[in-house]
Amino acid sequence: MGNFRRVPVGIVGASGYGGVQLVRLLMDHPEVELVYLGGESSAGKSFADIYPHLGNIVNLPIEAVDPEIIASRCEVVFLSLPNGLACQITPQLLEKGCKVLDLSADYRFSDLTTYTNWYGTQRSDRTVAATAVYGLPELYRDRILEAQLIGCPGCYPTASLLALSPLLKQGLIVPETAIIDAKSGTSGGGRQAKVNLLLAEADNSLGAYNVARHRHTPEIEQICSELAGHEVTIQFTPHLIPMVRGILATVYATLRDPGLVRDDLITIFTAFYRNSPWVKICNSGTYPQTKWACGSNNCYIGIEVDPRTGRVIVMSAIDNLIKGQAGQAIQCMNLMLGWDETLGLPKVGFYP
Repeated sequence: MGNFRRVPVGIVGASGYGGVQLVRLLMDHPEVELVYLGGESSAGKSFADIYPHLGNIVNLPIEAVDPEIIASRCEVVFLSLPNGLACQITPQLLEKGCKVLDLSADYRFSDLTTYTNWYGTQRSDRTVAATAVYGLPELYRDRILEAQLIGCPGCYPTASLLALSPLLKQGLIVPETAIIDAKSGTSGGGRQAKVNLLLAEADNSLGAYNVARHRHTPEIEQICSELAGHEVTIQFTPHLIPMVRGILATVYATLRDPGLVRDDLITIFTAFYRNSPWVKICNSGTYPQTKWACGSNNCYIGIEVDPRTGRVIVMSAIDNLIKGQAGQAIQCMNLMLGWDETLGLPKVGFYP
């Protein structure tokens, strides 16, 4: 026991919803010690100033973002920053030997031209970006094991890709027919004040947004194209729903073999995810609800086939802040450090 050492970790961008989830989960992780919290607008405050309910648990200040200081204290760094900021400090952190997990979109794309077209930020770190691994463990576990830099997936892509991957990988659908209809709670919009997220605006209402132009579209298409073996275009429509946490993605696609029935697909999905402890395939006739996943790192998947239209319908439910963000990042960290990928993560959600 005298040789026991916790791995020192830090969070840059600790004041947002993703940051506070990371704090909560890392404080309970048996193998790490949270030693650094960083931010720009909140620098100089204590973490308790921002989140008073954690005042008796987290005794750390928010410090200015200085890669030298971060690297001197931390072996693992989580970047929970707005898009376009992580790429400014990641090369320095990697050069100093840190493992980096970026929760923004900066390192999700193998082609930075795609990133620039959708996010508008010019990049000078192409060499570093080329080393990034897409942090969806259910697809890229082996790559994550060897990685120094992880581009953690977005919340919508996580739910959508877990629903689509077996279908594309096994060639069960016509890829171009895939349609993703997804709903997210308001926490997906972050903690900054936005008119559309006010209670008076969002409550008792349901609406689509960024139709045909949401930034998660090319991220989903990139992975779908890799799985299908050719370029795939996906129709993706997000909706804001008046709840705090959760995403439900409903995926529709035309089956290549119209003779497949629901139980066939349940068997296929179960086999595909047999080594994925966080993916739960629902029993025949059971469809997932966001509340089941709330507070956990689980993804619940329900499957149906419509013989009348020849389509498969796959429903995928996650907590957007856990499996869709902070929990998945920690799942990746566990793999990078050679630990069980379930370590320190909540296996059962809050219910009701």
